[in-house]
Amino acid sequence: MNQSQNSGNSTTEALGRSGQKQWRLLRRLFSPFWVIPALSCLVAFGVGVGLPELDKAVAEYVPFLFPAGPDGARALLSTIAGAMISVTGLVFSITIVVLQLASSQFSPRVLRNFLNERVPQVTLGVFAASFVYALTVMRDVSGTVGDSAEKVPQLAVALAFLLVLTSVAMFLAFIHHITQAISVDTIIRSVGQETLELYRKTQHAANDQDRTPAEMAADHRQHQRVVVASSAGYLNFVNFAGLLDLARKRDAEIELLYPLGTFLVPEQPIALVRIARPDPSVDWSDEVGDLITIAWRRSMDQDVTFGLRQLVDIAERALSPGINDPTTAVQVINELHIVLREIVADDPVPGPWRDQDGHMRLLTAQWGMQEYLDLCVDEIAHWGASSLQIPRRLVQMLAQLEQAAHDDNKEALQLKSTQIDIIERKASEA
Repeated sequence: MNQSQNSGNSTTEALGRSGQKQWRLLRRLFSPFWVIPALSCLVAFGVGVGLPELDKAVAEYVPFLFPAGPDGARALLSTIAGAMISVTGLVFSITIVVLQLASSQFSPRVLRNFLNERVPQVTLGVFAASFVYALTVMRDVSGTVGDSAEKVPQLAVALAFLLVLTSVAMFLAFIHHITQAISVDTIIRSVGQETLELYRKTQHAANDQDRTPAEMAADHRQHQRVVVASSAGYLNFVNFAGLLDLARKRDAEIELLYPLGTFLVPEQPIALVRIARPDPSVDWSDEVGDLITIAWRRSMDQDVTFGLRQLVDIAERALSPGINDPTTAVQVINELHIVLREIVADDPVPGPWRDQDGHMRLLTAQWGMQEYLDLCVDEIAHWGASSLQIPRRLVQMLAQLEQAAHDDNKEALQLKSTQIDIIERKASEA
């Protein structure tokens, strides 16, 4: 009975991991900005070729949706095609201007938020699809001057008119979205909410495991293998469940040497594998490397610190002499306060991951409370030391965080408050 139950649990876990892997792959495929517009054009071309053929089959059963003759249909379709390609260029130009503004005014790292948003992608897709569809249908408009409307693919031309109406609605939605998206309040709130949701999700996944603190590397596992990075880039994603299953399957213990968000260079050690009996047929570099993603730019797949870095960058840019906007920096501190409130309340020392039998299998490198505070406070405190608002708000934030903090985190908060006082004192003396 227990064996059957364990087998069922393993099957369920495998299906769950397979579903997560497929979902990540799907997200990765649709993440580039051009994918949705390109797919929209392909669909428009297919519909533009197929709908006129369907129109011929059902023409006698469909009333005249477009009463004009072939010349009128050609004029309408050519007008739609010309207008759509012009508006597509306008929307693309507006998008580029917004990206340049966001990069210079806030931070180059927030461009990811704009590029991942679906409204600009769908808008460009509808406009480009309307252009491709109009050109494709125009090929099937036959007849000359004086011919009746029976020579015109009625359904296809009517759909082109509906696409124009849809494009107008999408253009209005695009303008509304852009005016909201470039607002500093919206950007800060969006990054903060995404960071907070990611932390809650990753923390929930960690809490699902029995992670009682204990020492790794039992005495009988005397053999050690070093796994190195195959390429340069940031450590963006770790399949913890996959590593746990791999260690259990091979009767090994795996220790990750660096936390998420770390920049790695080729041949840099990233993991240690401790095993009892070496197996020459096992390539640990391939098996562990398949469960770790190293990319040339950081992402928010698992890396909470990347969201915090974006917020700090916005605050630093606001405090620069060229912008001098401490109020925006205070808004960033408010958002950091919300995220740190969740972090300080958690146990800062998670133990190793264990398998179903209670054996230690995986040890991960984690950010400590001191590192989180260094990232979120130090740079803002340095550049905002001469401001009246920044030191005052940072001290207030740290005091409130200390009231809600886990006992093991309070010392780090007290130390950071002392450092803020020293920075403020030096700034006032200068």
